[in-house]
Amino acid sequence: MVAFPPQATGRPHYGDLTQANKKEGAVTEHSVDLALLALRLAAGAVFLAHGINHVIGGGKIAGTGRWFESLGMKPGWLHAWTASLTEVGSGALLVLGLLTPVAAAGVVGVMLVAWITNHAKNGFFIFRPGEGYEYVMTLTVVGLVIAVLGPGNWSLDHATGLQSHLVGWTGLWIALGAGGGGALALLGGFWRPERKPAPTPDGGG
Repeated sequence: MVAFPPQATGRPHYGDLTQANKKEGAVTEHSVDLALLALRLAAGAVFLAHGINHVIGGGKIAGTGRWFESLGMKPGWLHAWTASLTEVGSGALLVLGLLTPVAAAGVVGVMLVAWITNHAKNGFFIFRPGEGYEYVMTLTVVGLVIAVLGPGNWSLDHATGLQSHLVGWTGLWIALGAGGGGALALLGGFWRPERKPAPTPDGGG
């Protein structure tokens, strides 16, 4: 559905919500709100779970740091905390529907770093050895979609009057600038993957 400009009340208006459309079962404003709420809760729960697990699960934050080191992201402890706190913060904001494009930027940034450093080389499918990039690609797109469409009217952004200022192109540029730009800056500044030595010809010294 195309979101038309907010009305005087500041409440986004999704599509042509005539009585005829409602009777015919067409998409209504509340159904869009419900869909956006479901999308936010699902993505937010995934990010909260991953962020918390990186801190207290398995090898805890120290193990997460060693994993980042193995990817060439050094110092590992710094990137472990950066990623984990971003995941927890973005997940919580998505669930609340607060500062939604900022939360979406966190999703985009974390997923792009994971995509480039770990998953891109493993092909598309996640069941391939090392896990392909289909999962991180999907969450990256979800982050961008949420940034553009906004959190819906069942959110703190709507309750506080922020929603009408943070959707559409504004939301997209925040997600791309802070998320994509931040990921590229982080990679440029810290990613130093180990280079495998070139194979020597048979019989070479």
